[in-house]
Amino acid sequence: MSQSSPDRLHGLDALRAGALLLGVVLHAAMSFFPTDGIWMIADADRSPALSASFFVIHIFRMALFFLLAGFFGRMVIERIGARRFAFSRLKRIALPFAVFWPIMMVAFTALIIWAIYAQLGFLPEGDPPPAPTWQTVPLTHLWFLYVLMIFYAVALIARPMLRLLDRLPAWSNSVDGATRALLATPLGAVLLGAIVGAALVVFPTPVPIWFGIPSPDHGLIPNTPSLVAYGLAFSLGWTMQRGLHGFTALKTQAPIYLVAAMALSAYCLSVVGLAPDMTQQLDPAPMWLFSLAYGVGLWMWIFGLIGLTLRLFQHESAPVRYIADASYWIYIIHLPLVIALQIWVSQWALSAEVKFSLILAISLPIMLASYHLLVRGSFIGWMLNGRMRRKAKPPASEMEMQTP
Repeated sequence: MSQSSPDRLHGLDALRAGALLLGVVLHAAMSFFPTDGIWMIADADRSPALSASFFVIHIFRMALFFLLAGFFGRMVIERIGARRFAFSRLKRIALPFAVFWPIMMVAFTALIIWAIYAQLGFLPEGDPPPAPTWQTVPLTHLWFLYVLMIFYAVALIARPMLRLLDRLPAWSNSVDGATRALLATPLGAVLLGAIVGAALVVFPTPVPIWFGIPSPDHGLIPNTPSLVAYGLAFSLGWTMQRGLHGFTALKTQAPIYLVAAMALSAYCLSVVGLAPDMTQQLDPAPMWLFSLAYGVGLWMWIFGLIGLTLRLFQHESAPVRYIADASYWIYIIHLPLVIALQIWVSQWALSAEVKFSLILAISLPIMLASYHLLVRGSFIGWMLNGRMRRKAKPPASEMEMQTP
């Protein structure tokens, strides 16, 4: 079996924190979309620039997260074994989902009522919505925990067979060689992107094409494009950790990846527009071109950002580690606070960009302070991030992704 390098990749701390905190940015922007009916609250002022920014970030953010989850998942299971790993995932993934999902549902119900009253001035009468089924149950923004549980369960089931195969030099060398080849040149991003793009075309969903990979936030069976895209990312992250394959190439070629990612994102926006069109349809040929560009752009962003952060963060940074630890808590609790602030400012006579900035400027310090005062070192901190390390420089073998 391929052995992992003892060197710590400090840039991945910054990257996992950024992937989660960008989720706060995305949700803060949604009340300013020019299109009505997207979000529970529609601001009096709208911004195509904010919706276009959402589109670009949404291309890569969750796939990047699942790649990192796969990378750190294999790191941990190789260090502590399958049994302790299963307990760790139950504590850090399943337990937070079980604890916070009911809280979020109550909070969102109250916020929906407030949003309706804020926009209409009264609460309309009508029949209550139908009870959710296994096909429609809302997973809220915590859907990523549910999908992670699926991926980790599959990894645990497949691990005994994979360990047996790893004893065969031909298998082990083939897996490592294929991983290195995928990361050696931008052609690997093209191949991976083609798989994602094909899934978007072959397995259409009711979600408008503007949103790319549909978030599996409703129902207990995730939609096929999300399983393909995020499962592929998780699997690649898992194999990249086997020998820390490809990181040198990604650091060297990061500018190429990022320029290509920006160009492909611009092309996709030129096809679907700066704001969602809920009824937009594309003919087969344009749909294939858009989907392939979207998929390739996704992987160009991921590889470029990995390479960039590894170049920028070559040494350990205590502030970055702190933010990385806090980011899990921040993402879990952010949405009710962000929505409440969106409702509060929705009728203010300010530009969308100013109100968007105010929402972030108010919410992020509050959530960071709550982490420091209420979570870090508490039972919740133990549940989310494990036992707090007091050593200034823990060995690389102790580095674990504080999921998500």
